[in-house]
Amino acid sequence: MWEPIVRALVEADGVNGLKCVTNQAKSSKPLRLGLCCTFAEQPIKFRNTTVKASRSMDRAAALVKLSELCWANAEALQAALQFCADHGIGSFRINSQILPLKTHSECGYEMAKLPQGDEIVRQFKACGEFAKTQNIRTCFHPDQFVVLNSPRWDVIDRSVKELEYQAEVAEWVGADVINIHGGGAYGDKAGALERLATNLNRLSERARSRLTLENDDTTYTPSDLLPTCRAEGIPLVYDVHHHRCNSDELSIEEATHDAIATWNREPLFHISSPLNGWKGKKPKPHHDFINNQDFPPCWRELSLTIEVEAKAKELAVLKLKKQLAERWFVYILRCVDGSLYTGIAKDVARRLEQHNAGTASRYTRSRLPVTLEYQEEQPHQSAALKRELAIKKLSRRAKEVLVRSSCGHKTSH
Repeated sequence: MWEPIVRALVEADGVNGLKCVTNQAKSSKPLRLGLCCTFAEQPIKFRNTTVKASRSMDRAAALVKLSELCWANAEALQAALQFCADHGIGSFRINSQILPLKTHSECGYEMAKLPQGDEIVRQFKACGEFAKTQNIRTCFHPDQFVVLNSPRWDVIDRSVKELEYQAEVAEWVGADVINIHGGGAYGDKAGALERLATNLNRLSERARSRLTLENDDTTYTPSDLLPTCRAEGIPLVYDVHHHRCNSDELSIEEATHDAIATWNREPLFHISSPLNGWKGKKPKPHHDFINNQDFPPCWRELSLTIEVEAKAKELAVLKLKKQLAERWFVYILRCVDGSLYTGIAKDVARRLEQHNAGTASRYTRSRLPVTLEYQEEQPHQSAALKRELAIKKLSRRAKEVLVRSSCGHKTSH
């Protein structure tokens, strides 16, 4: 049943037409957008300290100070989750230093030895209960120094210690992801990945069950990491920006499909846009906001958590959320003289009324009444304009094939 539709749409706009069909055939839960760690404008701050400052105090005073910071961060986390709940943001990445200096060799501490440590833990657990009731996903993304494939055992030891600390907090708050990069290649990428797989055995079940791997923009592509992910049961966090910077043989659609297959829970992906655009000299730095043309169309109909890695933080998440909620359509009208008119609109029914009122187009104004013959949804205005141009270039016969297609004939989405 799909064959004639695919033929017509591919004739009109090649791959984009085919994507339109496959997306229309899908049905799933809405996307969940995620905010990363901090805020641009909201007065919600997570506090930290330095090793130098902690060392300058006697141990008792330092522990009191650290306790105050941990308590303040538990309160800030509650405020952050409340903001997400109030604004329909479905995920929050928790700062790795939510418990400052927790694993430092000299200044670190156990919660039981921290003043009010038990109460602080209860506060974090309350955050977890709140997140659960509000359906807000939480996760962690340890700092770059956490590397499980380093040839240096001291680096591995520190990395394992850090992952175990974050797994402990993750258990309190109900976070199900602790995401790391593959690490370095060290002149032997295959050997480095074997070392990573071996060092996974040093993690507790609490840490390993939450661990994920992410492709990076320099060393490890999705196809580099996927064999390890499959063999070790570690989900792949697919970063589409990194993939565009550090590409492999996989298309975005293929990498999306293969990454999803590694997950035993809702997949989590990353989105960002280049600071100076894709034609700039350095595409790796992140922009303040997300260019909605960078959002893969194949993600729109999937059940995913998409962490928005943009410098404008909550402003970027809310802007992207609004953009994704917009619906753009390309439509074809049949005029009273039998000619066909192609246009774009957010609200096709309203636009049809404007056409028939003579207020939408000079062309249709002298050819009334018009009837809606075809419409199809596009991911954003730019794509709709491109699709409109492609359809306008079609022959009359090809346009009639498109109009007669069963998924498009006088359809309403």
